[in-house]
Amino acid sequence: MKKLLLALPLLALASCGSTPPAPVLKPLDYSYLPPILLKVAQVNVVTNFVPSPSQQLAASQDPAPPAETLETMLRQRLQPAGQPGTATVTVTNASVDNVSGNLVGAMTVDVNLASADGRSTGFTEASVGATHSAPDSGNPEDLRVAYYDLTKQLMTQMNVQLQYQIQKNLPNWISWTSDGGAAAPAAASPDAGGGVIQAAPLAAPPGVGTAPGMATSTTTTTTTAPVAPAAPVPGQLNTNGAVPGYLPGAGPAALGAQP
Repeated sequence: MKKLLLALPLLALASCGSTPPAPVLKPLDYSYLPPILLKVAQVNVVTNFVPSPSQQLAASQDPAPPAETLETMLRQRLQPAGQPGTATVTVTNASVDNVSGNLVGAMTVDVNLASADGRSTGFTEASVGATHSAPDSGNPEDLRVAYYDLTKQLMTQMNVQLQYQIQKNLPNWISWTSDGGAAAPAAASPDAGGGVIQAAPLAAPPGVGTAPGMATSTTTTTTTAPVAPAAPVPGQLNTNGAVPGYLPGAGPAALGAQP
């Protein structure tokens, strides 16, 4: 009896040690990133994406539901600068899914600009995708973590790609500050779920948004032609951990995203 009583604490310790604590999955937040100021009076964020039954099931298992997370980021980063006009930002895809043992995710965002009288004046689109192997442990918690990591990767890519496409295709619709940037870059928050992301601060290309009375482009075209990198400014350092090779002020190519 005495040996049994001595063994009970050891069994309890062994059982506790065999089950690791569940990881803390913080909400993905991007409010610390610099906003992109558009020359409109209002920015509307809408979602036209309708998930399939399997995508809906996957999203319910994701601690950071992709559509909700993407909408929140768009509202945080795209801000009106006050000029007449409207920007309609439409989420056309924000999905994660389990396809034959692979976790597949995709996001697409359209940005439509309209003048005060409703005329279409600009358009661009950002699209990203990623695939992870599904965990084979059979543990629901492992699947939750895998979906979370997939969504986090998609959001990292979308933050860079969205800014790149806006700067490339809608440069005259960005409200630049006097020093050539849309906003000073904010430091990455160590407590933010998306803290690994450090989006590049917007830098106005030469001659864009700097001269008083400059005419605003009324149409834009999304192309796939590569953009030649601009020469870096001597003495500048890369402070953008998420985009290798980024140098502030190096133009759209500095974002490191492929067109």
